[in-house]
Amino acid sequence: MRTNHSTFMKNTHSALLLTFVIALAQYVAAQAPSHPLQLQLDPAKTAADIQLSGNFHTVEGSFALKHGTIKYDPATGKTSGEIVFDATSGKTGSDGRDKKMHKDVIESARFPEIAFRPDHADGSLASAGDSTLQVHGIFSIHGADHEITIPVTVHQEGNSWIAKAAFRVPYVGWGMKNPSVLFLRVASFVDIQFHAAGSLH
Repeated sequence: MRTNHSTFMKNTHSALLLTFVIALAQYVAAQAPSHPLQLQLDPAKTAADIQLSGNFHTVEGSFALKHGTIKYDPATGKTSGEIVFDATSGKTGSDGRDKKMHKDVIESARFPEIAFRPDHADGSLASAGDSTLQVHGIFSIHGADHEITIPVTVHQEGNSWIAKAAFRVPYVGWGMKNPSVLFLRVASFVDIQFHAAGSLH
């Protein structure tokens, strides 16, 4: 009788464990969307904030979104579309500094757009809550293309989503002029804080 009881308990535990594993797998599968998604960016809720460190102070500014739509296939990670910022919209709170930035550094009259065109995203996008994806693509600025991978945090609720990303642009290394003058020295890179929001289709 003890042997039969022991066997019964083992079989019961195994059945319960199997049921739990199946339920967990079904839950995980339900959390991840399985069909291609289209993320439409809202220009009113999207911007690229910049920080340029200097020996006396840190310059802060922002650039406005021109338009943006991203298509993403959760099954393969394939991503397409583009996020385009208006290079001429850049402001740092100083007219003189902005004039120098547009004329001598980013040359926004010649290159009026700054764009990111993703082609692949690693990671899983949950249908609700927070997810982190490693998004690979081409960042275009000052008339040149640069391959980068950006970690992007996405929070999704229903058909609405919010995304945040932080990355560094080595603008001098990418062929732009360093605006340092005399005793005022600034870094050769600028830190970007990207935040966006929009709808899901």
